[in-house]
This record gives sequence, structure tokens and C-alpha cells, in this order.
Amino acid sequence: MVEMTTKTSAARPPRGTPAPVSSPRVTKRRAETRARLIEAAFKVFADKGFGQVRIEDVCTAAGYTRGAFYSQFESLDELFFTLYDERAHLIAAQVAESLNTDGADTPIEVLTERVSATLLLDRDWLLIKTEFLMRAARNPAVADRLAAHRAQLRTAVENRLAGARRQLAIPESIGDIPNAARAVVAAYDGVTIQLLLDNDLPAARTWLAQLLNALLDRGRHS
Repeated sequence: MVEMTTKTSAARPPRGTPAPVSSPRVTKRRAETRARLIEAAFKVFADKGFGQVRIEDVCTAAGYTRGAFYSQFESLDELFFTLYDERAHLIAAQVAESLNTDGADTPIEVLTERVSATLLLDRDWLLIKTEFLMRAARNPAVADRLAAHRAQLRTAVENRLAGARRQLAIPESIGDIPNAARAVVAAYDGVTIQLLLDNDLPAARTWLAQLLNALLDRGRHS
């Protein structure tokens, strides 16, 4: 009886012992696997459309097995949402950075030029985004997720416009900074649709700059 008790006690770690920590190598490998799956999914979704893609398609493009897929994502939907989340956050960050003023007197045309030059205008992403919009139109849960991202984007734009308030001349028809932020996002949406139709990136960036200047440049409303 004593021997059994001794063996059992030796097999159990003392109470309060920290749980084993994953090695940095394992953590890095999982991160790399996840990144490769997301990158592969981006290409496959853009080429085939979400509705035509199978898990096997993503695994083949990434060079992994289904086991590797399920170690990262529960479903193709989750992967799709993860990809959309990453891109939506990137766009919000790009807008915030582009509209970051160097000083109170930074000309608005300089800011709009930054936006049009750096904002993500990738045709493959726009194809994926359009699919997401279609799903949102038919699925309230997806619509809520999309609404949250668009609110984040508008807030980023609104904050930067507020910081550049002295350089702006918002038309009376738009009214205030929040509505101006909505107008900026709407201009971006319009440019992305035109880019999908024309597949002319330089023209899309030029058009975006012109729209933003028409909305916000003091000189055009004086």
C-alpha cells in the first residue's frame, strides 16, 4: 500500500506546478501554417469564388493536408472570415495612416493623394470582398460582422478628418465630419466597383483622388 501511494505521488506533479509551455518552434510553425493557408485561400477564393472552393483546394494550394487545415480552422467559413477580417483591419489602418497629418496646415490635397496612392486597391481582394457582400445580404450574422468592419473604417476616417478640420471645406449637402467620413468610404466603394469593371488600377487611383478632393478640398468649394 505504501509503495502504491509512493508511485502515485511521484507520477503527479506537485499542486500549483505551471502547465507545460509550447516550445517557440512549435508556436512559430503553427503561425507559419496559418499564414500559408490564409495566403493560399486568398488566391483560391479570388480564382474560383467562395461558393466553388473546397477545403481540398486550399490545402493543395498551400501544400498541406486536411489535418493541417483542421488544426487551424474549424471550417472553410471560418477561414473565409479570418481572411476578410485581416484585410478589413489592413484597410482601416491604411486610411488612418494616410490621413495622419504632419501638422495643422497640411494641405488636404496632400492627404487625399496619400490615400489614393496607398489604399488597398487589389482586384483579387475586391472579388473576395464582393462575395462577402453577397453573403452578408443573405445572412444577418455575416451582415453584422460586415457592419462592424465598416463602422471601424468610418471611425478611422472620421478621426483623421477631425484632425485635419482646418483644411477641409465640407459641402453643406454633406454637413459634418461623420457624414464626410461616410462620403469618403462611399467614394472608395465606387472606385472599387469601377476597378472591377475596367481593371485599370492607375485610373482608379486617379479617380479616387479626384473624388476625395471634390468632397473635401477647400479650393473647390470657395
